[in-house]
Formats: sequence, C-alpha cells, structure tokens
Amino acid sequence: MIRTYSQLKSYTTFQDRFEYLKLTGIVGAPTFDEQRYLNQQFYRSREWQQIRHIVIARDEGSDLGIPGYEIFDRPIVHHMNPMIADDIVHSNDDILNPEYLILVSHETHNAIHYGDAQRLPRTLIERRPGDTKLW
Repeated sequence: MIRTYSQLKSYTTFQDRFEYLKLTGIVGAPTFDEQRYLNQQFYRSREWQQIRHIVIARDEGSDLGIPGYEIFDRPIVHHMNPMIADDIVHSNDDILNPEYLILVSHETHNAIHYGDAQRLPRTLIERRPGDTKLW
C-alpha cells in the first residue's frame, strides 16, 4: 500500500491518522544495513533540508498535521512509505516529494515504526476547580 498525504488528510482524528500510517512489519527489520551511510548523507543534504522546512511549514508544526498537537521538541519529517537504499542510489523522486512526507513527534515516529499506540504522546488532562482525583 502506498501512503499519501492526500489520503492522510481525509482522516480527521489523530488516532485515525496513526492507524493509517503505522507499520506492521517486523520490528528492527534492516533497511540499510552496511549502506547506512547513504541515509545519513541524504538527511544532511541541502535538498532534504529544504523539503523538510516546507513540510514543517505545511503541517504548521503539528504532530501528524493535526492542530492542537504542536511539536515543541525534535520534529521529525517522516517518510510515510519506508525508504530503502535503492531510493537514494537511484534518486527516487518520491523521497523528496511532500505528498509522501508528514511531520511527527519523536514519540509518534517510534509508535508508527513499532506499530504500537502505547508509544503515542499522551494528551494533557485539563484540571478544573474541585477535581478530587490527581489524574
């Protein structure tokens, strides 16, 4: 299944977007192995830095592009379709296409890769006068 930003936008809740993006593959499956240097070079490239800024602005600094889920630390531009070494070697245009990228927090990124909703950031519980329970 090819995941796209256009399709992702049709999901209005954080949970629905997470379900659309979560990976159900093998945890820790190798993607680059001894070619790890390729993705490190890619993520330091001027082209990646430019598209990264475009995606952060498009998603308004919000986790999964959902207003109210602002990211204050370590924003990650996530490839919705996992990238492999051949994508870099053969200059696959999709790896720099905002249609296949989304802004996520570090916690959401891990949850997507592990397919584990327990890793998602927790929403804050608003306290009100007279609350008798701590949380």
